[in-house]
Amino acid sequence: MLSPNISRDLTDCSEFGNRSCPESFRSPGVRGVIYLCITAVFILTVLGNLAIIVSILYFKQLHSPTNFLILSMAGTDFLLGFAIMPYSMVRSVENCWYFGVTFCKVHYSFDLMLCLASIFHLCSIAVDRFCAICHPLHYPSTMSVAAIKQTIAVCWSVPAVFAFGVVFSEAYASGIEGYEMLVKCSSLCPIVFNKLWGAVLFTVGLFAPACIMIGIYIKIFTVSQRHIRELSQAPPRHTKNDKKNEHSKNKDRKAAKTLSIVMLGFLICWFPCFFTILIDPFLNFSTPLPLFDTLNWLGYLNSFCNPLIYGFFYPWFRKTFKYILKGKIFNPHFRTVKILSED
Repeated sequence: MLSPNISRDLTDCSEFGNRSCPESFRSPGVRGVIYLCITAVFILTVLGNLAIIVSILYFKQLHSPTNFLILSMAGTDFLLGFAIMPYSMVRSVENCWYFGVTFCKVHYSFDLMLCLASIFHLCSIAVDRFCAICHPLHYPSTMSVAAIKQTIAVCWSVPAVFAFGVVFSEAYASGIEGYEMLVKCSSLCPIVFNKLWGAVLFTVGLFAPACIMIGIYIKIFTVSQRHIRELSQAPPRHTKNDKKNEHSKNKDRKAAKTLSIVMLGFLICWFPCFFTILIDPFLNFSTPLPLFDTLNWLGYLNSFCNPLIYGFFYPWFRKTFKYILKGKIFNPHFRTVKILSED
């Protein structure tokens, strides 16, 4: 997502003419280093999320409602890395958009859609874990495969309608002085949010998801602590039930820890970007373009971090990743191999 400095870009438009780019302020060496770093980010984003997609699709033991949500989120992050980041990289490094006005809108629509879809999936996974830990008896009926399919459909369709509707209607730029002239400089790919739509995007993309995730984390943390206290106060008995209780205690701790890391990663990556979009119209769009670019890429990093958090924190992913590297997935009989432990 990008919201450039209007006054500076209008100056560039008048100085360099229609459909031309200002000379890059970076040296070739600096551009080469930035290209290398960003390329590494989007390649790792693509490969990390692709590994999760292949793991869940291939191994039958991983076909569970929760993992289907993780699979769908990995799909959004994979597409963001594969289809969005390369074009954004060229725009960021070259300070220019080479691909035309129409593709600018298409690119930005998919960019916004995939970013919001990834965030919606994070909320859905948090809700899923809340149901599993706080209402375990009702979890199988509440989070059935049919319910998960509906949730996934919402996580994709709502961001798609929102992103394409807002971008192609240009409602986000309504009332912004000088925007029509700025659009003529198609090389700049300007996407600028007015006060209303800046607030709407902040609410939909950050504030509401953050409130949901924080509320769920507090509830899960409270329930987990209560479970741990109850199990600790119970008289010691060396039975199978005690082993199950200990496993339940560890599971609650792990769920609370994982969600806290997810929430922290989400806020670190996305808060600066969405907050800048919110306040930029009130600052007369004076935020420097390089700063917006940096914050935009910080948000993209959330799609790089998600496979680390939801993948590498789980033993089953480390195991399946080794199988993928060894090429064992090319054996069709390997689909039913035991991935998850008994407990």
